[in-house]
Amino acid sequence: MTRMGRRTAIKAAAIYLMSVLLGRSSPPGTATVPHKTMKITCIIRYQIDPFQRDAFRQYCANWGRIIPKNGGYLIGYFLPSEGTNDIAWGLIAFDSLAVYEAYRARLKTDPEAMANFAEAQSKRLILREERNFVEIVDGTLGMPPTS
Repeated sequence: MTRMGRRTAIKAAAIYLMSVLLGRSSPPGTATVPHKTMKITCIIRYQIDPFQRDAFRQYCANWGRIIPKNGGYLIGYFLPSEGTNDIAWGLIAFDSLAVYEAYRARLKTDPEAMANFAEAQSKRLILREERNFVEIVDGTLGMPPTS
């Protein structure tokens, strides 16, 4: 049996969680999930300063307002709970990479987004950030248990 590395296991768990969350018919605070049109998801892996967890939580909460108004479908932000205390995740879905690029351009001119970025930089909340894009495999998203 091949042993799965820690990083691969964490990415697999994030992808699974994204699939479960996108598959729900009515996530809290939203109407129906447009999962038929969402083709890609940006998975952002953050290495954070664990001593500034509360400040990072506020940074994430701010994105809860900013991302949707700029065209991203926010699946959610996830703080470390058990195990590693310095890895957090953000998941945002888009119809295409072109839609993502337009979203990124809007963020660069949005005053609230710029202020949120500046605050995180000044406090050094994020030590490292990486983005991965995954695409949804048709027929596999949000499959509810059959039992």
